[in-house]
Amino acid sequence: MLTPGGGTVTELHDLSALEQATAIRCGELSPVDLVEHYLARIDLHNDSVGAFITVAADHAREQARAAEQAVADGAELPPLHGVPTAIKDLNNTAGLRTTFGSALMADFVPDVDDYVVIRLRTAGTINLGKTNTPEFGFPCYTQPAIAPPARTPWDLSRLAAGSSGGAGAAVAAGLVPFAQGSDGGGSIRSPASVCGLFGIKTARGRVSGGPYAANVTGLGVIGPMARSVRDAAAMLDAMAGPLPGDPYWAAPLPAGESFLGHAERDPGRLRIGRYVDPVVPGAVVDPSVHAAWEDTSRLLGSLGHDVEDVAPPLTAELIPYFETVWSLSATTLPIDPGRVGELEPLTQWLRERGMATTAQQAMTALMTLQQHCRQAVASWSAYDVVLAPVCTLPPRPVDWFFADGYGAPDFERQKQFSAYTALYNMTGQPAVSIPLQWTPEGLPIGMMLVGRPADEATLIALSAQLEAARPWAQRHPSMW
Repeated sequence: MLTPGGGTVTELHDLSALEQATAIRCGELSPVDLVEHYLARIDLHNDSVGAFITVAADHAREQARAAEQAVADGAELPPLHGVPTAIKDLNNTAGLRTTFGSALMADFVPDVDDYVVIRLRTAGTINLGKTNTPEFGFPCYTQPAIAPPARTPWDLSRLAAGSSGGAGAAVAAGLVPFAQGSDGGGSIRSPASVCGLFGIKTARGRVSGGPYAANVTGLGVIGPMARSVRDAAAMLDAMAGPLPGDPYWAAPLPAGESFLGHAERDPGRLRIGRYVDPVVPGAVVDPSVHAAWEDTSRLLGSLGHDVEDVAPPLTAELIPYFETVWSLSATTLPIDPGRVGELEPLTQWLRERGMATTAQQAMTALMTLQQHCRQAVASWSAYDVVLAPVCTLPPRPVDWFFADGYGAPDFERQKQFSAYTALYNMTGQPAVSIPLQWTPEGLPIGMMLVGRPADEATLIALSAQLEAARPWAQRHPSMW
């Protein structure tokens, strides 16, 4: 089998998701062989990277046989027919264990799929299992009590961030070509950053969170994680679109357009704002992160874009309001109230904080965030894109977030590490993490591009331009 560039592929996981789909469609690659290849890699590497909580081997094999038969029958094939993927363990999968990263949900098996699971299956993908996530997705690291830590394949002594850490580890280790993640405060962008991947935090309302995710706060969204921009764009095409009853709707692309199509377009000359000083008090930017931000700025300028310094869109005064809103989500966990004491310390601390919040305080926090975010989006209307780091620091060692204690001290360390990303969960703007940069020690450092409201298309076009200028998809960790 040949890559588009004519080089020989030595392993099936060297192929991109789109190359796999093309090879299956042409009869050059069997979905059964592809699934078996990835299941063997999961057997080999999952214990070390902690990517999967549950592997659905038998179900995946059954899907692969059906996909192979569809090719043989000459059936009309969906765009990602036979391509393996994985679902984050915060999303319901009918008949397949869904733990939400919590020991209290260790035996929970839903009887329905989340809409995004249905959309990915309709697009032809084959789910290999559920990826690791922290308890109910609250931390920006993936080190749950129910499973081993998710580690970045670039250095197994370091965490894959979170809360989509298992998805990031799975893609970076070559256990799946792309994976679904979710992002309520940086949970796609941070794992993408520390795992050397491209990840899209979608615009609010771009991908349905139904049927159960109420998303009262408006913070959480669903998006793709992949090695290449084109693979992520294709996955977004498969996932995108609201469903009846969704509380938010992002305007769809014009008829005939796709996100994958925008990966083939020249973005034109863009006006790009940039900032590097985090709004979180006391957060310190590592010199390697600062250098990466400067280098990315120069690269954007060399591609013909106008890059200007700007102030951050929101200020530190909003942080307490965000913390209040974040803790409110811990008050409605689907658990037996008599087992609250079995929750992990951070979850217990957040729940206690949320339960102590009055209705007036909750409404004030939500209204204040909304008012300031309106002003922030309006103040940046002159810019097409904004550049900032994803994290203040390179990947963190296992147990780093617990160094000062559990609960509140843990939360404070998370704020210091993930000091940029949550701003855009508040505003609802799309944002991506691009794997352009690396520390001198060879650790990945993601840079964040933020788009106008509901404008993933420009971010995808610009990211593809950056990938073409400085390719990253063929750079792999040693376990590859």
